[in-house]
Amino acid sequence: MTNRPDSTSALRPTPAHVRAWRAARVTVHLFEGLATTTLVFPMLRPPARRRLIRRWSGRLLRMLAVEARVFGELPSAGGNLLVVSNHVSWLDIFVLHSVQPVRFIAKSDLARWPLAGRLIRDTGTLFVERERRRDTHRVNRQAADALASGDVVAVFPEGTTTDGTTMLPFKSSLLQPIVDAAGHVLPVAIRYRAADGTVSTAPAYDGAKSIADSFRAIVRERRLVVELHLAAPLPASAMHRRELTQAAETAVRDALGLPAAERGTDPAAGPATRPGVGAAT
Repeated sequence: MTNRPDSTSALRPTPAHVRAWRAARVTVHLFEGLATTTLVFPMLRPPARRRLIRRWSGRLLRMLAVEARVFGELPSAGGNLLVVSNHVSWLDIFVLHSVQPVRFIAKSDLARWPLAGRLIRDTGTLFVERERRRDTHRVNRQAADALASGDVVAVFPEGTTTDGTTMLPFKSSLLQPIVDAAGHVLPVAIRYRAADGTVSTAPAYDGAKSIADSFRAIVRERRLVVELHLAAPLPASAMHRRELTQAAETAVRDALGLPAAERGTDPAAGPATRPGVGAAT
């Protein structure tokens, strides 16, 4: 009689020594990234920087035993593209970078994070002061210039994070740059799954969780899969900003199999209940 593998072994938490090893490797990797952005990036042209960002992000996912699976095709043109996605975790940033390095629009307090803030800033993130309403206009101008020059920019229009099983209405304020640049919006749906294929909330950075709580939950998992569902690009010049936002949200909801949101207010208005890692205002 042959011995069958324990079907539950993949769902058990990783041993303590594995968690410690993963945490140590990620810490060293973070310092390597900081050294690269500080010492090497100033000597490189943007395409070379993007290759390094993609390679570094892919290595980070492998260290955390996270496998990225992409469904759909990236636009062949490459630039003048705004990526809009649902937002689950701080890990979303590196998942997207591992597929297509982008310039995120993020809340300014990320820049004050120890170590990681410097890394995020050095990879071209555009920071917005959420408390200053006019600052959105400044960042929108910067984003429009970046898009017009051929960059790919990314935002999380929910303005906060969820656990991945729900989704909040998209806010439209940070979609104006792609309208001005007459580019395209690429809706991307992000979903994390456990080793058994069920939806996983382990990576979530929502509610009262700290980034440390989320990191510990991730390293406890023996294996995670993150799915990125790329919808068809939407031509920004063909729609009003709010129509564009609604179309992008619908595409992401459809990919995740989530119902339409109830809207009692303008999706461009109102502050987020909890600021996410990279968030619209």
